[in-house]
Amino acid sequence: MRKQANEPDEANMGISERLLGKRNLNGKPHITSISPAFALPGGEVRIAGTGLRPHELRRPRVTFGDEPGGVLISSDEFVVARVPETANSGPVVVTPDDASSNGFELRVAVPIAENLHPVTSPALDHEGNLFVTFSGSRGQKVPVSIYKIDTAYQVKPFLSELMNAHGVAFDREGQMYVSSRQNGTVYRVAPNGTMSAYAEGMGIATGIAFDREQNLYVGDRSGTIFKIGRDRQTFVFATLEPSVSAYHLGFGPDQHLYVSGPTTSSYDAVYRFDPQGNSSVFFRGLGRPQGLAFDVNGNLYIAASLAGKRGIVRITPEKIASLCVSGQNLVGLCFATGKAAVLATTSAVFHLSWNIQGLPLLP
Repeated sequence: MRKQANEPDEANMGISERLLGKRNLNGKPHITSISPAFALPGGEVRIAGTGLRPHELRRPRVTFGDEPGGVLISSDEFVVARVPETANSGPVVVTPDDASSNGFELRVAVPIAENLHPVTSPALDHEGNLFVTFSGSRGQKVPVSIYKIDTAYQVKPFLSELMNAHGVAFDREGQMYVSSRQNGTVYRVAPNGTMSAYAEGMGIATGIAFDREQNLYVGDRSGTIFKIGRDRQTFVFATLEPSVSAYHLGFGPDQHLYVSGPTTSSYDAVYRFDPQGNSSVFFRGLGRPQGLAFDVNGNLYIAASLAGKRGIVRITPEKIASLCVSGQNLVGLCFATGKAAVLATTSAVFHLSWNIQGLPLLP
């Protein structure tokens, strides 16, 4: 049918609308979103918008507050940039040419302690003090095994005589327990730093966690998970396939035990164990999954890679995964008071104002 003279040309209208959208109505570059919306210094974020490409063949300038970031990929509709090490939370601006975009907020985690060596999630006691390990390589005797970071973020040595400290957990009474990869022992540690053996013979003891009944679960690097009752009777609760270590443990709101362990695969899984020790795969498709934690809504947060991007991955109860914090070398996290989180890398810990209510470790 013949088009009337006053009818719009749909094909040309589509092209003109797309061009208009790219240039934005006022001719200025415009940011519509940043993903993820939270990052550690050094993390990578994707900045989406319109008109973000310079007219000449070069990369745009991206600033995080007053700090310039490294541009990895650029196009008219998105830019991938690295958060500078000195960045703080604030607006991100893209400047392709003379005109700058609107500022778009990015929340950046703040370092609170450096020169550490955590290998899994940090732990908080009942008073809000944070405990982080300096694990060292296996068999290495380090001057300080565990550091205490108080609520004012003052870092102090706490424990010195424990070799290869790995997992830290607190029972309902506030008693600390620490696993050692060196001798397969779980130690009970008094507030003054005095320690005594609580359970032995755990292989290469790694992750630890308490259930609601105050039984202690201990992971072994060979994939065995031990269960230790309050009377200290120990038995094998479950086993993973030999190539997977029971490296990181945590209980969800369903009172199932969730376990992760990094391998050389980029398609690793998080395993779930019911109270009887029966296992299932909760989620598969992560790269080097490590420390994990839950929020009050049952979402699982885990230090891992998703689709090649490293950071904190959120997995909903419906098993939908997304990268919610960008950051390199992350090994774990725990939720803190004030709807915040503490994130651990291989050498430091960071505080992130996140507006997420974490699940109490012990109800």
